[in-house]
Amino acid sequence: MFNLKGRVAVITGASSGLGRQMAEGFAKQGADLVLLARRVERLEEAKVELEKYGVRVLPLKCDVTSTEDIDNAAKVAEETFGKVDILVNCAGSSKDKGVLDMNDEEWDFTIATDETSVFKMTRAFGNIMKKHNYGRVINIASMYGMVGNAEIPTIAYHASKGAVVNFTRAAAAELAPFGITVNCICPGYFYTELTTAVLDTEMFQAFAASHVPMKRYGKEGELNAAAIFLASDEASYATGVILPIDGGYTCV
Repeated sequence: MFNLKGRVAVITGASSGLGRQMAEGFAKQGADLVLLARRVERLEEAKVELEKYGVRVLPLKCDVTSTEDIDNAAKVAEETFGKVDILVNCAGSSKDKGVLDMNDEEWDFTIATDETSVFKMTRAFGNIMKKHNYGRVINIASMYGMVGNAEIPTIAYHASKGAVVNFTRAAAAELAPFGITVNCICPGYFYTELTTAVLDTEMFQAFAASHVPMKRYGKEGELNAAAIFLASDEASYATGVILPIDGGYTCV
């Protein structure tokens, strides 16, 4: 069950963090990989590590805010593998300010990276999937796409992730006739190389104890099972799903 051998998965933001973790999860299930990020040297390092699982890995430099970069990546991926079965929209970044303090440039940067990129990637790779009447699109939003928060003023991040949630629903309805499912995972706080130093502080440990029902943050790899399921043949009747993986943060 959940065997991805013979499938081709495209993952954005694959040079580090959750994108890199999911790439390894997919490789362990047998999927060939197209890894996209701006830091191509990190992708080359990942290629060496992931090919140990016996899969093919294509690293491509790609800025997900650039239509030209995305369209080129789609062209190269299709030329290399002949198809694309799975797309994971994981790349993201944010300028964290509140609604009264954020300037236009900071807003535009966050929306372009976290929201518009999902549209552009889905358009480019969805058209490849349509040719084969098969596809799995998995959007990585955030628990903050479902709720607000009183701790960190980050209005553009909330807005963009909320947009990704409803983009998922709309795209799921539109693409269903072409055999393409579109689903969304909303992670809570997860340990990555960028967040560990912050999450391990006394303040954030206290936050987890008081706000997260499971009293802890997500560990490396705990997002992989959800992504693998949604990418699998067995998930053929699951589309438009908004799945929080947040230790219960959004259930209380």
